[in-house]
Amino acid sequence: MPGIFISFEGGEGAGKSTQIQRLSDHLASNGIDVIATREPGGSQGAELVREVLLSGAARDYGVTAEAVLFAAARADHIDTLIKPALDEGKWVLCDRFADSSRVYQSESGVPAQTVETLQQVAIAGHNPDMTLLINVTPEVGLARVSKRSAPIEFDGPDRFETDTLETHRRRQQLFLQMAKKEPERIVVIDGDQSQDKVTEDIWQAVQHRFAAELKTQGAK
Repeated sequence: MPGIFISFEGGEGAGKSTQIQRLSDHLASNGIDVIATREPGGSQGAELVREVLLSGAARDYGVTAEAVLFAAARADHIDTLIKPALDEGKWVLCDRFADSSRVYQSESGVPAQTVETLQQVAIAGHNPDMTLLINVTPEVGLARVSKRSAPIEFDGPDRFETDTLETHRRRQQLFLQMAKKEPERIVVIDGDQSQDKVTEDIWQAVQHRFAAELKTQGAK
């Protein structure tokens, strides 16, 4: 049977990486063939673009150029990892996907139609079956970011974590507006809760949405 594609979205410090790992481990321990990946990145070509984007090296070229780079990285990611995995019946859990581009690039000033056109070209119809939006209060998320160790690939916060609090608040609202428009795909999870409670809520949401698939493949 075809694979399942779940994307994780949310602001900085939402805890997406932790929750993806927990869900991946839970699925794998119950017989599900699962791959965890991330954006920008996830494939060899996309990881090269990731370094350029998150280091801030592309910032001087403008927000439209950044949007194009994000789309290029996504296209490579889909072609080389996501699509083959789904074709093999695997579950794919992705840390950020097209919704992040819709929020971050639109908020930065790229026309919404330009952003959407880039996404449609890049994803080529490979939309997530489910999106888990971990909604975290910007103040809470940024406090978490300040406490964690610096990413290995950079010497401090990445290009987007250093934006203003008001910018983070606007992004949060854009994510929530998107969830209201697509409730059949996007499930909002309270990210201000403890990690264990977030994990529990995510598992319940996944069980509810994919009960038949989980039963068929043996997850309990």
